[in-house]
Amino acid sequence: MRVIVRTVSELCVTVGTVIVLFVVHVLFWTGVKADHVMDDQVDRLQDRWAGEPVPARAPAPGASASPAPPKPYRNGEPFAIMYIPRFGFTWNKPVLEGTATGTLKKGLGHYAGTARLGQTGNFSVAGHRRTHGDPFKDFPRLRRGDAVVLTDGTTWFTYRVDRGPFRTVPTDVEVIGPVPRKSGYTRPGRYLTLTTCEPEWGHSHRLIVWAHLDSTQPVEAGKPKALRR
Repeated sequence: MRVIVRTVSELCVTVGTVIVLFVVHVLFWTGVKADHVMDDQVDRLQDRWAGEPVPARAPAPGASASPAPPKPYRNGEPFAIMYIPRFGFTWNKPVLEGTATGTLKKGLGHYAGTARLGQTGNFSVAGHRRTHGDPFKDFPRLRRGDAVVLTDGTTWFTYRVDRGPFRTVPTDVEVIGPVPRKSGYTRPGRYLTLTTCEPEWGHSHRLIVWAHLDSTQPVEAGKPKALRR
């Protein structure tokens, strides 16, 4: 009997240790790894932008020449950096094309098929709330008027939050439509949608934030007002 009790006790200790190690892996190690990966994505973008020539300006109205069409986003590749001052002035994350599991481990993901950054339509982005760096951990803190700033290396795009966080179910794909009905928008515009999981450690629902494009400026003009301390 004593041997059985001892064996059961040892098994409980072993199982408990495994659970603790798993929790440490989920809470700590995936975060450390993701932070390193996201920092690498940001570095890659900045290095690429530093080595690229400044693109030609769009011709003046009435000019015969037309600007070259923008390059398509490549699946799984970073193309922009997002800043949200509400999350702290050191918070910045890369935005990659696509929302596959592997892509969201590297940063935020742009929903393929939604508008391009700064263009008419709904530029829609997803991010983990917990694990893999917790990029949207503070998502519920976002409020009306908050700035969400992005850059593609040539232009700063400042969006302003209009509504959220709004709670819905994962099948509610209308939230990333060109003119999301529940957002309060009634006509086409230059919109931004951010999505993340709800509850904090689950995925039965989604939290949504909607914003409109408030202003743009070239990167050579310096950081936009929303990013100045």
